[in-house]
Amino acid sequence: MPTVELAPDFHSTLSEVFGFSEFRGRQAEAVATVVEGGDAFVLKPTGGGKSLCYQLPGVVLPGTAIVISPLIALMDDQVQGLVQMGVRAAALNSSMPWEEQLEVQQRLADGSLDLLYVSPERAVTSRFLHLLTSAQINLFAVDEAHCVSQWGHDFRPEYMQLSQVWEAAPAVPRMALTATADSRTQKDIIERLPLRSPAVIQSSFDRPNIKYHVVVKNNAKRQLLDFLDTHHRGDSGIVYAQTRARTEKIAGFLREHGWNALHYHAGMEPNERARVGRAFVREENLVVVATIAFGMGIDKSNVRFVAHMDMPKSLEAYYQETGRAGRDGLPANAWMAYGLKDVVGLRLLASNSQAPLEVRKTENRKLQQMLGFCETASCRRKLLLNYFDEPHDGSCGNCGNCDDPPPTWDATVPAQKLLSACYRTGQRYGAGYLIEVLMGKSSDRMQQNLHDTLSVFGIGKELKERAWMSLVRQLVAGNYLLPAADGHGGLQLGPEAAPLLKGETALQVRKDLPSKRKDSPRTSKPEINWDDEESQKLFDDLRNLRLQLAREQELPPYMIFHDSTLREMVELRPDSLREFSSLNGVGKTKLERYGEQFLTVITAVGV
Repeated sequence: MPTVELAPDFHSTLSEVFGFSEFRGRQAEAVATVVEGGDAFVLKPTGGGKSLCYQLPGVVLPGTAIVISPLIALMDDQVQGLVQMGVRAAALNSSMPWEEQLEVQQRLADGSLDLLYVSPERAVTSRFLHLLTSAQINLFAVDEAHCVSQWGHDFRPEYMQLSQVWEAAPAVPRMALTATADSRTQKDIIERLPLRSPAVIQSSFDRPNIKYHVVVKNNAKRQLLDFLDTHHRGDSGIVYAQTRARTEKIAGFLREHGWNALHYHAGMEPNERARVGRAFVREENLVVVATIAFGMGIDKSNVRFVAHMDMPKSLEAYYQETGRAGRDGLPANAWMAYGLKDVVGLRLLASNSQAPLEVRKTENRKLQQMLGFCETASCRRKLLLNYFDEPHDGSCGNCGNCDDPPPTWDATVPAQKLLSACYRTGQRYGAGYLIEVLMGKSSDRMQQNLHDTLSVFGIGKELKERAWMSLVRQLVAGNYLLPAADGHGGLQLGPEAAPLLKGETALQVRKDLPSKRKDSPRTSKPEINWDDEESQKLFDDLRNLRLQLAREQELPPYMIFHDSTLREMVELRPDSLREFSSLNGVGKTKLERYGEQFLTVITAVGV
C-alpha cells in the first residue's frame, strides 16, 4: 500500500481546479497508487468521487490520461464539466466530424490534452493503438469496469479486448473503477483486464442520503403518483419500467396528472432519444420514464428520486440504478413497486436462458437475493450492504422498514395448506387458481378438474385473498414455490417445501398492510426545502440564475454548480469573492466566470 503523501501540486490542483479543500474517503490513496506507478482497482459508490481518482493525476502528471468509458453521452458530459473547470479535456468518438477527430488526435500527439475519453471499441482500433505508441500517456483508466465481467450486470464483450491497449504502452499504470461489484465480480475484473497486483481501494457502499422504499403492487401507477405528489413536486427523477410500452403509458399518465414527464426506450428514433437525454440533464423539474437503457450515461447530480415499477433482476442492477439519485449528497429516495408477476417472470426468464449452466446458477442466486431484499421485514440497508460484503448493524433509520417496521405473523399452517393445494392440484396452476381452491370458490373449471372434491378445497377461508396472495409471493421468494416448468405461469413445489410440509421448520412472514392514501398530496413540498421563506427564495433565485447561465451555454445546470454548492451559498452567505472561493465546488475558473453574478444574487437578499 502506498504512503499517501502527494506533492503540493496535487493539493493545489484539488483546490484551484476542482474546488475541494480536501480528499474524500480514500481518493488520495488511489491517486498516490498510480503516481507511484502501480495499478489500482477503485470501488466507490455512485457520487462517491470516483472520477477525481483519475482526473487529478491526469491533470497534474506530464502527458495525457486515457479514460475508457462505455457511452458517448457519458464522455461528452464528463468533458463538458472538465472544460468548465479549465481542464484540457476531449473525447474521441464516431459521432464527431472527421476534422474534429483529427484535431483531437493532433492534441494527443503534441501533449496538449490532460484527459482523453474514448470508447472501448475506438480504443482497440489499429489507428488509435498507433497513436498511443507515439504519445506520452500517464494513466489508463477503465470506467464502469463491471462491464468487463460476465458476472456483472452490464457485461460488454468489447472490454475483453483492452489488453491490446496495454501492449501499446505496457509501463503505464492502469486503474479500473466501478460503483457495483460483489467479491466474485471484483476478482473477475482484476483477472480479465488484467490488473497487475493492484491496490484494491474500496470505500463504503453505503449511500446514507438515499432512503429505500419497497411497496407491494396495488395499482402501481396510482401508487407512484401518490409517492411523487407527496414527496417530489418540483424535483427531477427517473422512473424505470420493464417494457417500452409501459414507459410510454406511465409517462402519459404522469402528464395527465400535472407532471412534466417524457419516455425513453431503445425503440425510439436516435435523435428523439438524444433529445430526451439532453432535456433531462439540462432542464429542472423533469421526470424521464425509461427502460434500463437510460441512466448509465447520465451524470446529473440533483436527481432526487429513482423509482422502479418492476423488480430488477439483481441487487447489483438495483444499486447501480438507484445510485443515480442524490449524487450531490443531498436527500433522495429510491422507491420500488413489486409483485408476484415480477418474481414469476424473472424466474422464467432465468430458467429459459441459453447461458452456460454456471452463469444461470449465478443469475438465479442473484435473483433470489433481490427477492430477499424485497420481502425482508428488517433493515433494507443492512441487507443491501451485506450483499457487497460490508457489515451493517441494521436499523439505519433511513429505509421504509426502519421508519415503519412491518408486523410479522406465524404463517406455518397457512403455508402448509397452500403448498398442499399446489401439490394436490398437480403443480401446474397459478396463484389465483390455488387461492380459489383454498377459499372454496367453485367454478366450471374447478368442477371439471374435480378439484372441488379435494381435501384442500375450502380449508383456507380464514384468510382474505390479499393475504393469500402476499403469502404466495413470499413463498416464491423463499424457494418454497417455483414457476412450473411449462412456462405458463403455474407453480410447483420448491426445494424448501418438504421440511415445511413435514413440520420440521416454521415460517414467519411479513404482514402486508393496505397502503395509506394521502390527503391533498399536491400541496406538499419537495424533500429539500428551507424552514424560512428568505432562504427558500434565495435558493430558488440561485437555481434560476444557474439555469439561465446553463441555457446560454447549452450546458446542464449542474455543470455550473451542484445543488450542494448552492445550499452552501444559502447557508454561509459569502459576501466577497474570497469567501465565495472557499465553497466546495468553486475552483479558480468557476470563480472567475460566475463569482460576481452569484454574489450579486446573494447580497441582494434583504435589501
